[in-house]
Amino acid sequence: MLMMTQTEISAAIDRGLTAAECKELSVLNFRKRRSLDSLEWPEPLDEVALHGLPGEVVRAISPHTEADNVAILVQLLAVFGCCIGKSAYYAVEGSRHAANIFAVLVGKTSKGRKGTSWSRVRQISEMVDDHFTQQRIVSGLSSGEGLVWAVRDPIERMEKSKDESPRMVVTDPGVEDKRLLVVEEEFASVLKVAARDGNTLSPLIRQAWDRGDLQTLTKNSPAKATGAHISVIGHIVFDELRRYLTQTESANGFANRFLFVCIRRSKCLPDGGKLTERDLEPLARAIAASVKHARVTGAVTMTTQARDLWHAVYPTLSEGAAGMFGAVTSRGEAQVVRLALLYALIDCRTQIDEPHLTAALAVWTFCEASARHIFGATLGDTIADEILAALRLNPDEGLTRTGISELFRRHKTAAEIDRALKLLEKHNLVQVSLEKTSGRPVEMWCAQ
Repeated sequence: MLMMTQTEISAAIDRGLTAAECKELSVLNFRKRRSLDSLEWPEPLDEVALHGLPGEVVRAISPHTEADNVAILVQLLAVFGCCIGKSAYYAVEGSRHAANIFAVLVGKTSKGRKGTSWSRVRQISEMVDDHFTQQRIVSGLSSGEGLVWAVRDPIERMEKSKDESPRMVVTDPGVEDKRLLVVEEEFASVLKVAARDGNTLSPLIRQAWDRGDLQTLTKNSPAKATGAHISVIGHIVFDELRRYLTQTESANGFANRFLFVCIRRSKCLPDGGKLTERDLEPLARAIAASVKHARVTGAVTMTTQARDLWHAVYPTLSEGAAGMFGAVTSRGEAQVVRLALLYALIDCRTQIDEPHLTAALAVWTFCEASARHIFGATLGDTIADEILAALRLNPDEGLTRTGISELFRRHKTAAEIDRALKLLEKHNLVQVSLEKTSGRPVEMWCAQ
């Protein structure tokens, strides 16, 4: 368990532990679980993540779908957070964290049931706010300029006439509703576009996550957006994600704003489920009430109990890690705050309480484990990663410097290979030994 359940706490108290000692044990369990150096599939989502209305929705849908529970949960949180708009926020120093989140579901082609999970969440979204669902949920994220245009401010320009002084004229009324949920069921296309030289999509996605004020410096693109509230849901398969998101630099600036979620089919239902809209109506009404409350909520704070827990887990959350895993999880503190904010708002609260933060930590722990499963064996340096992969294929024999050079058909310079090997040594992933020959000693490199 990520954190101790009430039953476990009661049992621990019966054994003589105080409530404070139980909380300390819970934090130790959290640290232990998130520090496991495993590339295996993430452990099942902790039950504490199914707090409140989101948990009720997941439990209602789960018996009637092959979709993964965590896929339904994360997408439901993303839809709710976008639907409520920008008014509610949690302040950290000079930054305001709104309720918008970016999430990427990662699975094996159609067998991951990514589309199935989204169809279930969209169904609830239509019941909660049909206008938002039909008008403000879009796809086709192909350029930064296109993203700005979808949430643009009114566009004005100076016009001159013979009889009047120059005056500003509105040439485009702009978009009044600044909410936008982008759902990309082929997220690989977004990654390919973002990687092109000169494309503005990556920096504008960062701006959308950070504050919602978007503008490019492109001369022929006068549009800008202020106060936009943008969320993103992406679907992708493992191979494409690893192929198109390979550089640590891009992960540091782009991917660390996303929650990566490993998903797979939860069960086999040849005849599908039997859940009807009537079954979901009470839950949809409750979510609609939460949306109404959240839209008039401003600054959200933490209760004393939540703040005590936050202080306990913050040092662990803010620790850095190496390679691509470290790069894509480097905003853990901010991601947890946004998730906790969502749980509080959907509970119609103006304060983040301990159960909200505990649920957020459970979701983040699963996302971290997903990131480790996806990226944990890579450093985000293509040369170093290729060398390490080759060395792991030859664990007993290793490779000489000549053999390593031949991996790249001698298309990489000695300096490039030196740099990559030093990076691998720095992270204790390889070791080198000198083998005597009749001439100069030969370097033999092996994976640790």
